[in-house]
Amino acid sequence: MRMGTTEILIILIIALLIFGPKQLPKLGKTMGKTLGGFKNGLNEGIEDEEEEDDDEDEEEEEEEKSAKKSSKKKKKEDEEA
Repeated sequence: MRMGTTEILIILIIALLIFGPKQLPKLGKTMGKTLGGFKNGLNEGIEDEEEEDDDEDEEEEEEEKSAKKSSKKKKKEDEEA
């Protein structure tokens, strides 16, 4: 649901009446910092998930390499026997 300009103006007028003209800039600054921190937290969470995915991919590649090495060793042993 999107808010139009009328709804935003009503909210701002109510905030002005409740907090007063002196507190409104402080409130805006605090809200800005809060939203910025929230966005940074979301970005860090996304980066953490990507790192975990990369780590899992690397582990799978290492397991595949070790499986190939062990199968090569078995083939060599079978050929020698």
